[in-house]
Amino acid sequence: MPYERERLETVTRILARTALGLEKADLVLKNGRLVNVCSGEIIENTDVAVKGSRIAYVGPDASHTIGKETEILDLKGMYVSPGFLDGHVHVESSMLTLRQFASAVLPHGTTGIFWDPHEIANVLGLKGVRLMLEEARGIPLAVFMEIPSCVPACPGLETAGAEIKVKDVATGMTWDNVIGLGEVMNYPAVISGDPEIHQEIFEALRAGKAVTGHYASPDLGCAFQAYAASGIWDCHEGVSREDAIYRVRAGMYALMRFGSAWHDVKENIKAFTEAKLDSRHMCLVSDDRHPETIFTRGHMDDVLREAIGNGVPPIVAIQMATLNTAENFGVSRNLGSVSPSRFADIVILEDLKEVQVHAVIACGKIVAREGKLVIGIDPINYPDEVKDSVHLKKIPKAEDFRIPVTFKKSARARVIGVIENHVLTKHLILDLPVAEGDIIASEEQDVAKLAVLERHHKTGNLGLGFVKGMRLKKGALASTVAHDSHNLLVCGMSNEEMARACAEIIKMRGGMVVVSGDHVLARVELPIAGLMSEEKVEVVAEKVGRLEGALREIGCDLNSAMMTFSLLALAVIPELRLTDLGLVDTVTFQRVPLLV
Repeated sequence: MPYERERLETVTRILARTALGLEKADLVLKNGRLVNVCSGEIIENTDVAVKGSRIAYVGPDASHTIGKETEILDLKGMYVSPGFLDGHVHVESSMLTLRQFASAVLPHGTTGIFWDPHEIANVLGLKGVRLMLEEARGIPLAVFMEIPSCVPACPGLETAGAEIKVKDVATGMTWDNVIGLGEVMNYPAVISGDPEIHQEIFEALRAGKAVTGHYASPDLGCAFQAYAASGIWDCHEGVSREDAIYRVRAGMYALMRFGSAWHDVKENIKAFTEAKLDSRHMCLVSDDRHPETIFTRGHMDDVLREAIGNGVPPIVAIQMATLNTAENFGVSRNLGSVSPSRFADIVILEDLKEVQVHAVIACGKIVAREGKLVIGIDPINYPDEVKDSVHLKKIPKAEDFRIPVTFKKSARARVIGVIENHVLTKHLILDLPVAEGDIIASEEQDVAKLAVLERHHKTGNLGLGFVKGMRLKKGALASTVAHDSHNLLVCGMSNEEMARACAEIIKMRGGMVVVSGDHVLARVELPIAGLMSEEKVEVVAEKVGRLEGALREIGCDLNSAMMTFSLLALAVIPELRLTDLGLVDTVTFQRVPLLV
């Protein structure tokens, strides 16, 4: 393989000989300032010698390891940091294939990811997970896969494209590079002792793997303790200082996210900056970033800047994105620090506080310089069946989105309330206008009509509702990225525009689209499972940028509006969501009627 990560037990002798100078290093970094995340200090005038994919020597002078073939990089006082690790990510949410994602994030210093591929699993099942694992082979980015725990996320409340059962989890735990069980989103099932979800946890624990969490409830009492007692040792769903405090005090790792749309670091980090808790059980994660965000702002380097900007000392912030994450997943003997025997995943920083990345080394090779990838990562060819995943019973028409009522002027209805830059929604009850026997959108109240159409099995299921806070003045937007079952999600100001947006999505075989009247303003084609593009990050980022411009044209100026929109069908986060089976109260986990 072009980028092979040797198992430590197979190279101990050669690493020891290289440290002594008896073997010569492949790469030596000279005159660096080591960011030592193990000791919490900056060590001046440090050299690093690399042999194969691992570090052999870290010390004041590596001249004895230099031979005729050794590549030498004089850092001239720049900082030597461990490669950044993203402890919770869904690559599919970047809309990029894994290899394009790797090409995008490596120049920003991200050298390893812990990936729950439940997005593609909800469409393609375990086959999709296996496909992602195959794509990860031989690339410089370290990819640790989790077997999704909740496919579908809410059985009985939505229709997914596939199911992952206990036997599938047990099978996945035997695969190479599988690190554990993906986020256990069905926390009510865990708390109530559901035997199937606890059997999934059993399979992961028996295999010695991690069990990752998703506790979205505000209840930090006995229910939270029951969740933590079930063997789940991290959680990324905290949105407040108290959420982070309770997770750390319970012995869990508090994963603090700063993605395109979820800006939780600012509040979470107060557990460290104000409450003065020890930081070693705190990790920084993305969860998740659109290509346009990665292209313009960065990846884990930008998450680090957010933490530092909110009062975290740079070396502590870097610990949160390196060693802490590696310790959470039990891989700190291989990753997370610039130390002898660890993989040579290293970020060279020009400025520590600004996290200004100069060069990136992954798997022992220089892969990026000054924000540009300097190596090639060959794409793979996806099978045609993966690009044929949009299967509706029929192409919807405008009348399919009517909500007939006998009221003449208004109707009282449940409405999903969007909260900008947060995953939570509000459960609102509003009086909505009625026209010609149909409940309609209201620009005055900032309420758009919302629909979820089942797109996997041709069931014809159609859930109808309303959403407040999308700021639409006209038009419609539609997407097959609709967490987590990824049915066809559409909202708009008229039934006709919603139907037009759906028709365009079907024609594209998946993706995102914005329409106004009879005109398509922007589209992002996502043919792979209706989630990902085969195009390069620059192309996808440009299309996403045009899509966001089109959204502003129809009035929607929310930050990362499409990512916020894509969660309106996610029935595991409070307070109200819409699936293909109708409205779901996600506090009680019960279906509720639209009309009050």
